Amino acid sequence: MRIGCLQFAPNVGDVDNNIRRADQVLSRAKQDDLYNLDMIVLPELAFSGYNFKSLQHISDFLEPTTSGISGLWARTVALKYGCTVAVGYPEKVDVSTDWPTSPRYYNSLVVVNDDGETVANYRKTFLYYTDETWALEGSGFYDEIIPGLGSVAMGICMDINPYKFEAPWHAFEFAFHILEVEASLVIISMAWLTREEAEVFSRFGQDPDMETVTYWIQRLEPVIRAETEEEIIVVFCNRCGVEDDAVYAGTSTVIGIHHGEVKLYGILGRGEEELLVVDTDRPPFAKLVKLPEDEADSVANDRGSAPDNAEREAQEATDDGDDSRDPSAHSEDPLYRGNTGDAEHRADDNNIISDGLMTTIEKEDLNIAATTKSEQQVVNAGTDIPKYPSPVCPSPRSSIALQNPVLSPSTPGGSSSPQSRRRSRLSWCLSEQEAIASVLPVMSDTNMAAG
Repeated sequence: MRIGCLQFAPNVGDVDNNIRRADQVLSRAKQDDLYNLDMIVLPELAFSGYNFKSLQHISDFLEPTTSGISGLWARTVALKYGCTVAVGYPEKVDVSTDWPTSPRYYNSLVVVNDDGETVANYRKTFLYYTDETWALEGSGFYDEIIPGLGSVAMGICMDINPYKFEAPWHAFEFAFHILEVEASLVIISMAWLTREEAEVFSRFGQDPDMETVTYWIQRLEPVIRAETEEEIIVVFCNRCGVEDDAVYAGTSTVIGIHHGEVKLYGILGRGEEELLVVDTDRPPFAKLVKLPEDEADSVANDRGSAPDNAEREAQEATDDGDDSRDPSAHSEDPLYRGNTGDAEHRADDNNIISDGLMTTIEKEDLNIAATTKSEQQVVNAGTDIPKYPSPVCPSPRSSIALQNPVLSPSTPGGSSSPQSRRRSRLSWCLSEQEAIASVLPVMSDTNMAAG
């Protein structure tokens, strides 16, 4: 299946310009890619923007069920490119036939097929507090057969979280729904927030936010554990940018879950406005493989212990002869993690294709390790994840050791090499034969939030 995730940065209430921005992203994409897609997914409330403060604030942007500007755009694009299109929008239900009754508004996702016909209209079931100011809960997670796509489960952002952040972490409502309906395709349209400050978070717009990706995959733990015979494709289509005090995490991602493995088909940076195009019929460029705990520990031990953050930063300061790299000088900068590199350093190394991909997850006894394409190199790192998250959707509190067989301090081109000093947490380096994962420390005290 060929899937496109249209990640962009809409502004709240600026519908015309938001549509223009989405059109511009499509116009920059390779036209051969567009005309060969099976599906295009857009973020939650894609054209209205997300961060509305009240029903009065959003009232001018509510759209009639499936037939407003979002539905029209979806039909136009679906017919033009011959693919299915899913767009998030604020829905206003026509209650005239049910009168007397109260108005009904929903945070919804309309899906239009390649013939321009509406084939689904999903209403968000678990509302984030921003939604609660104007929307009602939907009647349940979506599960239907959509011709051309198969058995589909749909959710919107907060749906993957514990209900109202009050349900236990291990309830895994959405993940168990995926298994119950035997979905082969999972579509999650999002306006997922980060708790980081905009200035800090946007500093490295091409880097994915790996705390966010880690959290998303943790919320699918039962699906990974199930070791399904058929691959389940999961599309996380998020938005990027800033609306007032809301900072969005971007990092749209497409994964496949099969036999307990997590395959990474594609990922965008936290600030990139692009169309991510993946083909799930082709091999993934990375895998995250579930390992027995003793085997995961063995891999980590084989790699040897790694220096902690302070040691690495101090070493870099010595290497560069630059006192400004003293870690104490950056104690309030959550992105300063040693192993930094300027843009020109990144450009020097043609093997680096993206920064900040997935690290190992450990949730209780679940261990997932990043592997190379050939599965000959395995990088493992453990995280200590609380059984219950804090009330505001946290990232896991992580403690990850540097396990890097290629760029280690004792090897040529190691930590003293400019190319090895990067702000990303995980870099995938590609040669013609293999991809090697370099696990760097992740932030330990950053909270994330849904939308």
